[in-house]
Parts: sequence; C-alpha cells; structure tokens
Amino acid sequence: MNAPPGQKAFLDGPYGAFSTDRHPRAPGYVFVAGGVGIAPIMGMLRTLADRGDRWPLVLFYGNRRWERALYREELDALAGRLNLRIVHILGEPPEDWCGERGMLTQAMLDRHLPANRGELHYFVCGPTAMTQCAEKWFAALGIRSTKIHSELFEWV
Repeated sequence: MNAPPGQKAFLDGPYGAFSTDRHPRAPGYVFVAGGVGIAPIMGMLRTLADRGDRWPLVLFYGNRRWERALYREELDALAGRLNLRIVHILGEPPEDWCGERGMLTQAMLDRHLPANRGELHYFVCGPTAMTQCAEKWFAALGIRSTKIHSELFEWV
C-alpha cells in the first residue's frame, strides 16, 4: 500500500493460534526454536516482557554456528527483564564453547526442564524434523499433547 505520511490506517490480525495468549493460566512456558524459528517466539517473549511477566521461562535455541544465532543481544536483554533461562545449542560450536553441542536431544530437554515440567506449556518452531522430534521427546518425558504447540515451516 502506498499511503501518504500521516494517513490513518487500520491494521488487523494476526489470527494464528501460536501464542502464549491462548494459554494465559500456565505457570510457565518452554520455547524450542531452531534457526529462524526464533521469530515467532521473539514476539511472545517481547510481549511477556512488556507485560512484566515473571513466570519461569526456558528457551532452547538451536543453531549451526554462534554467528548465525539471531537476536543474541536482545535475548540477553530479555533474560534480564524476564525469568528466562536460555539454553543455546550449537551444531558447530567454537572450541571454547561451554554450552550444549550438536542437535537438540531428549537428554538435553530432560537436563534443563524444571521439576514442574508437566504443568508448563511448550511452544516449538523450527524445521519439521526438529519439531517432530521435540514433540516426540516431550511426550516421552510425560508432557501431555494438549500442552505442546507447534508452528511448522518448510523451505521453498
């Protein structure tokens, strides 16, 4: 749309169901992002921060290399505003990397999820294979399917 400066505009939407707003009574949230799958999760984290939310949050964020991880600085800032723990997972980490290595695994989830994991809601966005594995592993860890919310995308 080519509108002149100052013209009023009406914005509508979004209409998706991939949002913490659809599950406001959860005692915390877990987010799993692979690569650019962090984009919709950033929207949720920003909203939670703007609202002053203090629920416990865990973010598993997988990337091949550290340089390719989007929003690194903003995620650090959000961790200071939220009760947010970030678990970075790198497929090709630098030699001095002390975090998780490889690809997301059930063992990583088990290691970093809180004791009340069955009460939380889970949001997963990334490549299809990662998303399907995460859903399977959450189920194996006793998370009910009604608490797992996924957003799939494919490269075209």
